[in-house]
Amino acid sequence: MDWATALPPSGDRVYNACLVIVDRYRKTPIFLPCNKDDTTMDTALLLWSRVISHTGLFKNIIIDRDPKITSALWTNHHRVFGTKLSFSTAYHPQTDGLAERMIQALEDMIWRVCAYGLEFKYSNGFTHDWCTLIPSLELAY
Repeated sequence: MDWATALPPSGDRVYNACLVIVDRYRKTPIFLPCNKDDTTMDTALLLWSRVISHTGLFKNIIIDRDPKITSALWTNHHRVFGTKLSFSTAYHPQTDGLAERMIQALEDMIWRVCAYGLEFKYSNGFTHDWCTLIPSLELAY
């Protein structure tokens, strides 16, 4: 799990980052539009409402030492639910850089859509908002 923060603002300028979660068993991404200034509680609510409520609890979360995840809220979460928090380190075989590669691919896809002005037709008109393309980007990866 990691954040892609080098993204252009999406249509209503609410989203300027994306939380990237990798299911290591299926090797599939989950992209969650967010704001890079979101608090720990915002991140927790996003995970509960969009991921954990659909897939269940994680057995193990691998992340860099981001304060949003190492806070007391998440420490209590891991203690209560019995999940494990692992911190990534450089050249560690367990972390294998999968989230970083997915972030690079996501940023590349989003910037191509924005730079080339690709237009995708929806029922209410044309859009350039990358957050509306997230399901397609997840499928494309």
